[in-house]
Parts: sequence; C-alpha cells; structure tokens
Amino acid sequence: MKVCTDACLFGACISHHTSNYKKALDIGTGTGLLSLMFAQKNNDGSIDAIEIDKDAYEQAIDNIELTEWRNKIRVYLDDIKTFHPSYKYDIIFSNPPFFINDLKSNDSQRNIAMHSSLLSYAELIENVVRLLDSSGVFYVLIPFLNENIFIKTANEKLLYVNKIVRVKQTPNHYYFRSIISFSTNETKISEEEIIIKETEDNYSRAFINLLSDYYLYL
Repeated sequence: MKVCTDACLFGACISHHTSNYKKALDIGTGTGLLSLMFAQKNNDGSIDAIEIDKDAYEQAIDNIELTEWRNKIRVYLDDIKTFHPSYKYDIIFSNPPFFINDLKSNDSQRNIAMHSSLLSYAELIENVVRLLDSSGVFYVLIPFLNENIFIKTANEKLLYVNKIVRVKQTPNHYYFRSIISFSTNETKISEEEIIIKETEDNYSRAFINLLSDYYLYL
C-alpha cells in the first residue's frame, strides 16, 4: 500500500502532543507509518503495532528496523479481536478500512486494507474500549461521509468526541476525511479544519507546520 497524504497528516496530528502517552497501540499498522511518526515525537513511550496481514506485517518490521526507533516499536502479527496484552494503553490510534459495502477489487490484500469486512467500526470500537486506559485517548481517521455513523457507534460504547479535525484537499473541495479523538469523558467538542493545499501547487501553512518535521521537501 502506498503512503497517502491523509495518513501522513493523521500521523502528524496524533504526534503533535505525545509527552504524556507512555503506552501506545497502533491498530492495523500497515507499513508502520503511524507508529514511526509517533515514535519520532515521543521520547519515553513504547508502541505496540498490530497487523493482521502477513506481508504488511513483514513490511512494517523491515521499515521499522531501518530506523533509530526500532527498539521502541513492537510489531505483532495478530487480530485485534484476539489480542490480549497484560496492560492497557494511554493512547490508541487507527487508520481503519475505509469502505463499507463498496465494490471490491480483485486484489485480496488491497481489500483487507481498504474495506471493513474483517473489522467493522463496532468491532474496532469495542476493542478500543477493552484496551484503552480510563484516562486514555483514541484517535481515528475516517472518511468524512462516515463521521456521523462512527461517532454514533462510539457513543453507544461510551466513547465521546473531544476533537474533530475535518480535512479538505483545497479550499474549493469539500471535506473528505475526519480526524477524531475520543475519550471516556464527555467534554465540549473542539472542531477545526485543515486544508492540504491552498492552490494546486502549494501546501497550506497549517499543513506545512504539521508535516515539516516529517517531509523532506515542503
């Protein structure tokens, strides 16, 4: 799977304030991107990264081993539904399968990565609730069109929105992604928007500020 701009933006948003998070869980790590971005900003914490697809799991290990953060990240080939660590997490983050009941490709690995047939939103949230510390936070990246259904499902499991960041490609586009943080405490919801590019050729200042520590060229 390619590394997408919205996934990089998500990783930067997660990692913006990480100092209080000592134990992190990355559900569906894929290439290991989010774990690596988080590790770059977190000096003391450890990260468990779980992946169900064997090839993606091996790619994540290869990528992580090439970095200075290799000792901070443990990658597991496992299903989150059967993953039972002996502790809970201060922060959990996930870029889950995007599409519900959409047409699928002929590539089975791409289907696993892009569709929610193996892990529904309800199952993801149930396992987040099971694994999250009572004072912890959960971050998720979802399509904007699925925002309401994801929040409704989370509320039913007693997870509540703290902040929503809605993402546009340009000022002329409509929102296409939502970055949402949840906790077990009901609070006033903070809402923001990020525009990736001000023009077709120029990234926005907000995007540059978030990604400048990760992108070689902006």
